[in-house]
Formats: sequence, C-alpha cells, structure tokens
Amino acid sequence: MKFKLFQEFKEFAVKGNMIDIAIGVIIGTAFNKVVNVLVKEVLMPPLSFMTDGANWENKKIILREAIVVDGKPKPEEIAIGYGKLIEAGVDFLVIAFTVFIVVKLMNSMKKKADDPKNKTVVTPKNIELMNKTNELLEKQNEYLMKVLGDKK
Repeated sequence: MKFKLFQEFKEFAVKGNMIDIAIGVIIGTAFNKVVNVLVKEVLMPPLSFMTDGANWENKKIILREAIVVDGKPKPEEIAIGYGKLIEAGVDFLVIAFTVFIVVKLMNSMKKKADDPKNKTVVTPKNIELMNKTNELLEKQNEYLMKVLGDKK
C-alpha cells in the first residue's frame, strides 16, 4: 500500500503538476508582497493626502471607550477597525484587476496559437492535425457531392 502511494506521488510529481503548483505558490507569494507595497506605499498615501493626512490603517468606529484606571485601560476599548478593511479591499481590487489582465492576455495568446491560419504564432500539433483532418474531410465531401451529383 505504501509503495503504491509513493509510486502514485512520483507519477504526479513527474507529470509536472507538483512543480506547477510550487511555482504558482512562489509567484503568488512574491506577487502578494508587491501588492502590499503598492497599496501601502503608492495608493494609500495619496488617499491619505486627499483626506487631510488620515492614516487609514488606524481608522475605526469606537463602540466603547477604554477607561484608564491606575494607568491601565479597564475595560479595554471595543472598536470596529474599518481602515484595514479598506486596505484589504484595495489589495483585492489590485489583485483582481491584475489577474483579469493576465488571463485576458493569456487567452489572447492562446486564441492566436489555436488559429492554424495565423503564421505569426506556432500552432500546437494537435490543432494542426485537427485542421488538416478537417480540410481532408471537406475535400472528401466536395468530391462525393461532385460524384453523387453527376449520377442524379
């Protein structure tokens, strides 16, 4: 049982699936760092400037103030921190837009590659074979229509 499981894992890894997943995770982690810097250092400062220097990360709605007794807050402050939600929303929009652009670009490239008449991009072999088969079938149909049409 253990040997079979190891064999299946080895086949999975050799097929490239595991490598593709690992590359995706690494790129995703790096992309997350870029988005965090973009939001915190590029997008949020102008938003803060337009709102008279408000630090959005610390924005909150206070439900209950903390009462300080002997230098310690009792009870602690209860607040809804909406500033971090705004930053997370901006992060999400940046990531969603970037993924949309990347997918749109990849689909455009795939569409060009799937068109056997487009000679600027290499067409995958399976698409070329399907196109040649389709052309042969069309020629065969034309021939049959010509032969059968003459007999009528």
